[in-house]
Amino acid sequence: MPRLTRRAFATGLPLGLVGGSLLGGGLLGGGLLGGGLIGGGLAPALAATKDPAATPTAPVSVTPLSQICIGRFTVTALTDGYADMPYDYFPGRTPAEVEQAATAQFTARPSGVRFLFNQYLIEDGERRILIDAGPAGSIGQTGALPQALEAIGLQRDQIDAVIVTHMHQDHMGGLIVGGRNNYPNAEVYIDRRDVTHWTDPAKQSAAPDYLQTSFRMAGEVVALYPKLQAIDGEREIVRGVSIVDLTGHTPGHIGVRIEDGGQSLIMVSDMIFPVVHPQATDVFFLFEQDRVAAKAMRDRFFPRAAAEGALIAATHMPFPGLGRVVDDRGQMRWQVADWALQD
Repeated sequence: MPRLTRRAFATGLPLGLVGGSLLGGGLLGGGLLGGGLIGGGLAPALAATKDPAATPTAPVSVTPLSQICIGRFTVTALTDGYADMPYDYFPGRTPAEVEQAATAQFTARPSGVRFLFNQYLIEDGERRILIDAGPAGSIGQTGALPQALEAIGLQRDQIDAVIVTHMHQDHMGGLIVGGRNNYPNAEVYIDRRDVTHWTDPAKQSAAPDYLQTSFRMAGEVVALYPKLQAIDGEREIVRGVSIVDLTGHTPGHIGVRIEDGGQSLIMVSDMIFPVVHPQATDVFFLFEQDRVAAKAMRDRFFPRAAAEGALIAATHMPFPGLGRVVDDRGQMRWQVADWALQD
């Protein structure tokens, strides 16, 4: 049985929700154990409501966090916030079809499909590696990642490495928000193909307006992180943490595999979008420029993930974004992982 870590962040309150279930893995297969939903600043709120006659106060703001263990690694799911994506952002289906599917899955909002922006912190007692940095206020109700890190006692200058899965604004905005290098002690890893694409003036000139923020941010990342490591192909960052080539969503879209002790987790970034995936591969997201490549990667990945029972972390799926692709009588579907109270 893998070890479980638990943390409580409100004063003296045992708030960790723990448990676990273990599934053996193949190349992509994973084991899942436990988690915690951790609130910030709950003790004062509880004290304020001891008097039953007291006037009700505004709801307590809770920073959502959950933790699982993959061998020696503790992986903490964090979130920078959310945005609602318009129903016409999903080429391959009509807005009405997307809204109908979102309504059936309880992710429909008046302005679109509710998207989360999840990030994942990997710790092994020696290094802290963050996967993606969030949009940081550039879209939707976002900018909460620094607060989430503070809830587990960390500042951004304590992060040793940031892996950016691709150079869309919602994955790198936190690196450069405010025009600053916000992770001054971190090595930053980005696939070279994405760096080349998103810093090409000709490609920027030809790109639609909705991609201009990403092009601008990419230039800022390169300027503010002179030691940025443009990586080529699949490689290991540290023992047990490796890059997986998932090109398609962007020219250099990557995932991150975490493996240790016979368990694994693969963070697939924008391989999977809520409502439309994995049940279909012929529906896309507006920001995908090479739809043929995106479809080809999903056609390869989804059946393999289902066959191997891979434990997956996905940026935009409902928090904490953990689940599996399962083959349900020939139809692929997303199965939320049992990440708490499963022992």
